[in-house]
Amino acid sequence: MSWWGKVVGGAFGFMLGGPLGALLGAVLGHQFDKGLRLQDQLGGPFRQGDQERVQMAFFTALFSTMGHVAKADGRVSQNEIEMARGVMQQMRLDEQQKRAAIDLFNQGKQTDFDLDGVLEQFRQEARRRRTVLQMFMEILIHAAYADGVMHPAEQNVLRHIGQRLGFSGSAFEQLLGLVQAQRQFHQQHAGAGGGARAGRSSAEQLKQAYELLGVTDSASDSEIKKAYRRQMNQHHPDKLVARGMPEEMVKIANEKAQEIKEAYELIKKSREN
Repeated sequence: MSWWGKVVGGAFGFMLGGPLGALLGAVLGHQFDKGLRLQDQLGGPFRQGDQERVQMAFFTALFSTMGHVAKADGRVSQNEIEMARGVMQQMRLDEQQKRAAIDLFNQGKQTDFDLDGVLEQFRQEARRRRTVLQMFMEILIHAAYADGVMHPAEQNVLRHIGQRLGFSGSAFEQLLGLVQAQRQFHQQHAGAGGGARAGRSSAEQLKQAYELLGVTDSASDSEIKKAYRRQMNQHHPDKLVARGMPEEMVKIANEKAQEIKEAYELIKKSREN
């Protein structure tokens, strides 16, 4: 049974307290947060770091924090709402899961949303699994770009989120650059036409491919291969799920891994000519 099935079935009823338990409990109408601290202190059948527990924390923290980021500039745009729904679609959530995700998104928009409490608990539940935390940050950054630009207030909130999850200022900037490269590579790949325009698009796409791998065109073949393997390791769906990313997010991880592979193949092909 999946983590969600256990939540609905009540098997997780005494496994998660704190801000995350309160959020999900309010969404599902369960009293997760009552009497749970003692259970957590005693260890219980589900301990911090358990895969399904991390998946539950990831889902709850992601959609509530996404709502908070969307509201950072003072209003939630239709594009941001559609972006959140797009993530739900990619995750292939059923109707009950969608309702829960929407309710979490709306809770994150509230002025009394405990952002730091949610982030601290998620970090502890994830046991500092860097690749899982990075995927969490990448999705939030993509969501902030939903309307084509990132408002300074949104970037400030994202920087704070990154800091609370253990990302240094430079690591956060690298993530921003990675997401920008992912978006631009995808747009170039989808929009390349024919003739002279195709030539310009191909050159720009190659530039974005290097940026997506985090290298420059002066990098050696071995350096590029090493960067490719590092990116694939960070975005490999099976590894991410094993470390606590919800199974529902496999499609998102697959798409990211596919783009990394396409970027690497494009670079290899350009160097063979």
